Amino acid sequence: MVDLHVSGLGLPNLALLAVVSATAYYAAWLAYNLLLHPLRRFPGPLLHRASHLPRAYYLVTGALGHKVADLHRAYGPVVRVAPDELAFADPQAWRDIYGHRAPGEPEFEKDGRFYRPIDDMPENIVSARSREYHGALRRQLAHGFSERSMRAQEPIIGGYVDLLVHKLREACSSPVSSSPGKAEEGGKVNMREWLNWCTFDVIGDLGFGSPFGCLESGSYHPWVRRITETIRFGGVVSALMGVGLGGLVQAISRCGGMKSRDEHQKLTREKLLQRIELGAEGRPDFIEGLIRKKDELGMDLLQLQMNASLLIVAGSETTATLLSGATFLLLTNPEALEKLTNEVRSTFADDADITLSSVGSLSYMLACLNESLRRYPPVVIGLPRVVPKGGAQVAGHVIPEGTRVAVWHYAISHDPALWTDPMGFHPERFLGDPRFAGDALDAMQPFSLGPRNCIGKNLAYAEMRLILAKIVYHFDMRIAAESRGWLEGQKAFTVWDKPPLQVYLRPVKR
Repeated sequence: MVDLHVSGLGLPNLALLAVVSATAYYAAWLAYNLLLHPLRRFPGPLLHRASHLPRAYYLVTGALGHKVADLHRAYGPVVRVAPDELAFADPQAWRDIYGHRAPGEPEFEKDGRFYRPIDDMPENIVSARSREYHGALRRQLAHGFSERSMRAQEPIIGGYVDLLVHKLREACSSPVSSSPGKAEEGGKVNMREWLNWCTFDVIGDLGFGSPFGCLESGSYHPWVRRITETIRFGGVVSALMGVGLGGLVQAISRCGGMKSRDEHQKLTREKLLQRIELGAEGRPDFIEGLIRKKDELGMDLLQLQMNASLLIVAGSETTATLLSGATFLLLTNPEALEKLTNEVRSTFADDADITLSSVGSLSYMLACLNESLRRYPPVVIGLPRVVPKGGAQVAGHVIPEGTRVAVWHYAISHDPALWTDPMGFHPERFLGDPRFAGDALDAMQPFSLGPRNCIGKNLAYAEMRLILAKIVYHFDMRIAAESRGWLEGQKAFTVWDKPPLQVYLRPVKR
């Protein structure tokens, strides 16, 4: 029998002593964070400066992106959002944190708690900490994103966009009523779904040589559903890591508690094996270079799988998100929609004239996409880096080593100190309109910058232009009443958790 009386203390007293000790330790830790921590001079709410819990709470509830924007408005361009983390809303911070380094100058490393929370998760092109390993991966992937490859891929991309138009015509072929007694010529469709289906089919074909079949079936492939669930759960994992529960995350992973992630990886592996059977020279797709050089790079199947998985998620969900946001913003700003419609329909006399190359001449469309990227950046949060040993200077501030630092996409793109009417939708700000002469256009970096900027930036712009141009050319659009408040209260984890976007489409008669 265990003696519960230790040194004259009974079990209740031992429990009380444990509680008092834990409370005293936590109180001392809070006091240190507020009074003695190297970041104590930086402003921020008391609770955020003292503990990681407020940040974790807002992250899990999908409100952290908006919260950080509010904090910048209240405290200025540098805010302490957690005891060891600073958020910046300053264009110079992009260059200081993410920009190129001189030879021998240390990089701001990727924060492992965010990029690689699971110990057994191999590095990919985004999470790679080593400059050399990242460079080797990027060189092999660059071929698939080159101008030459894009031209070769045009029939593939164009084929799916044409299929999207065809399916949208079918979907809106039956007249519906938007309100009692008022008939509409055309039909109502959920544009969020159709845009998701199109971009996933495109990326499936470009990445693995075969689509997911979403457009043909008019439904989500099981893999696509798993991707969405995995992104949402990533916010929970990041929050747990932030409050020091990394051990719990590892335990959940080891015992199979991440069902969506595990199923997603299983499906990725199956698709990758099918692609490998085609051979490295099978087609000019995204992972051709990695397959051809996998032995030279020392990459096993799991490492190939992690990179393929990343390319699928980054190349589809973000593009669909931006197009959904652009559709909503255009339909709720009729003057901008009219200008864009006139540009597209006056530029192209026939559908066949609308190509990946020709849409590059649409200057107002580019401005609309850029303004959509500002108002509705697909990546909402900040992508954290860690200040290297010895400390560094960020936006004029000396930051101690080990500090987590980031520029938060949504926050910097809506800062009234950097933008005229930041909550408005004004494509003209990207066209030299003197009303917006004071705007800091370099504050918006939706694809990041420096040696680790998004490798798919050019492809993303071309794909977005082509899809939007085809839709505007073929359909008149009007937002449905139930989607007029689409942006209000929308949650975001790494990317937005988008509600249905109901739109009335009416085919243009020619």
